[in-house]
Amino acid sequence: MKVVFVGAANPETIRMIDAIKKVSPDFVAHGFIDNDPGKHGHLFHGIPIFGGSDKVPELAAAGVRFVNLITGSTVTRYEVTLDIVKKGGILTNFIHPSVDLMMTKWGTGNYIQEGVITQAEVDVGDNSSIHIGSLIGHETKIGNSVFIAHAVSISGCCEINDGCFIGTNATILPRIRIGKWSVIGAGAVVTKDVPDYSVVVGNPARIIRSSNVSYKDGKVRV
Repeated sequence: MKVVFVGAANPETIRMIDAIKKVSPDFVAHGFIDNDPGKHGHLFHGIPIFGGSDKVPELAAAGVRFVNLITGSTVTRYEVTLDIVKKGGILTNFIHPSVDLMMTKWGTGNYIQEGVITQAEVDVGDNSSIHIGSLIGHETKIGNSVFIAHAVSISGCCEINDGCFIGTNATILPRIRIGKWSVIGAGAVVTKDVPDYSVVVGNPARIIRSSNVSYKDGKVRV
């Protein structure tokens, strides 16, 4: 399978590619697209950068699959992936082989780094990303276009809704619902449900304002 990555920025991508190729020899890192014109026509650690999102129809016609590596903003991640899908791109998962997928459920377009633990009956939607060393407890549901930073701990039976951004080292206690398009600050300890479109920080976490996002969900299939 040939894969094109969106966003030529993080060198960790190269290590993940190498790890996947060791267990899946048919995996081919075909190239990158990036909307920074200064990168077009160059190589990222030996892999070509074809151009920007305008290249999606041509690449899609050639049968490649796409993975979005953008994680700094769930809104940007959602908008870029939606644009790719609208232009005919088909998503695929980019999951480090160290992640145990047994008794879990996954959508497509997910980017999951090394050392992530997903316990039994975890359910992850589409276009979400979980970074290194995070723990997702049993029976937790992760929605679409979610970003979970490194070393986050989400306890069992939680519900993380579409578009949520969960910062580094945040802790979510059991059976808690995080509303859609909410932001959980780095190091926050969430002890109760968080309403949709909220920004929370601290220990225990408290709402400091509402987010300015207006999207109803984070779905990217058209």
